[in-house]
Amino acid sequence: MTTYDELQVGDSASFTKTISEADIYLFAGITGDMNPAHVDAVSAAEGMFKQRIAHGMLTASFISTVIAMKLPGPGTIYAGQDLQFRAPVFIGDTVTATVECTEKLDERKWAKFKTMVTNQDGKAVVVGTATVIPPSA
Repeated sequence: MTTYDELQVGDSASFTKTISEADIYLFAGITGDMNPAHVDAVSAAEGMFKQRIAHGMLTASFISTVIAMKLPGPGTIYAGQDLQFRAPVFIGDTVTATVECTEKLDERKWAKFKTMVTNQDGKAVVVGTATVIPPSA
């Protein structure tokens, strides 16, 4: 855990995960998002990407993993997230979510982070900005 006072602009952390078919089905079941692009191979084969893709929000959720578990870490409260989905994530892709502190907001003791998820080829699949409330002690 990194407290607000310990946090420095430029601090960063990452989390890496290989996306499995089970991840997609479990996320679909939890959220109720049964879009055929995610869960129906026949339908997905006829779609834009010619195969099933991971939910964008599943991929983006790994940003939350980094913020909640690594930087700032346990006790952090998410206040906001801006996301842009840049490329699909397929079953078997390995994605890395990275956050980097870009600003400390002293008045409220909040912080802003540049957020990015890349695939195994280094291509950005999700980019954005997070605003969080780091632990105070």
